[in-house]
Amino acid sequence: MTTFRARAFLALSTPAAVLLAALGPAPPAAGAQRAASLDARVTAVSARELGRSWHPGCPVAPAGLRLIRMNHWGFDGRVHAGELVVRKQAVRPLLYVFGRAFDARFPIRRMRPMAAYGGSDTAAMKADNTSAFNCRAVTGDASRLSQHSYGDAVDINTLENPYVDRNGRVYPAAGAAFLDRRRTAKGMIKAGDVITTAMRRVGWQWGGRWRSPDYQHFSADGR
Repeated sequence: MTTFRARAFLALSTPAAVLLAALGPAPPAAGAQRAASLDARVTAVSARELGRSWHPGCPVAPAGLRLIRMNHWGFDGRVHAGELVVRKQAVRPLLYVFGRAFDARFPIRRMRPMAAYGGSDTAAMKADNTSAFNCRAVTGDASRLSQHSYGDAVDINTLENPYVDRNGRVYPAAGAAFLDRRRTAKGMIKAGDVITTAMRRVGWQWGGRWRSPDYQHFSADGR
């Protein structure tokens, strides 16, 4: 499988600090310790790898998706390897966002493709997973197709940033403890923080501002 370094997806105007976060620093001198970096790698992804998160009839074919492998800071203060499946057009903006998050040491519990959860959004949210592509209906409203089906929406730290559906049900249920957004907790997303600021800069919108808030959710078209 051909692998493309993140450089191919970043504009030349991208700030140098972001390039370093996405591409990693230059090779260290002999005896020097390599600094932690985003170390992003972007590859194609197959239907087999997508598992139950994709099926024939989904609005985006596997050829239109990409797998981003990148590092992130964990809740334990250490660097962990993560994987995120996104639409091809979403690679560049999300590399910028997660590059900023990495620089700020914003903690992410885990980042695994939805195939690891059999395409179950409920299971992924319960696990506090950060993910993007998943061809499915809106959780709590089976009549609508989720924007995640297009691969240009992402959910971050689902427990600390719960979703409240139009009937007032909280997903995941344990996320009810974090509905008071005045509190401060590791991994919470708040207006003006590194996540919302970076998302706004790339033109993505936050579900945390909806009438029925979805604090974990960001999307390219605001849905």
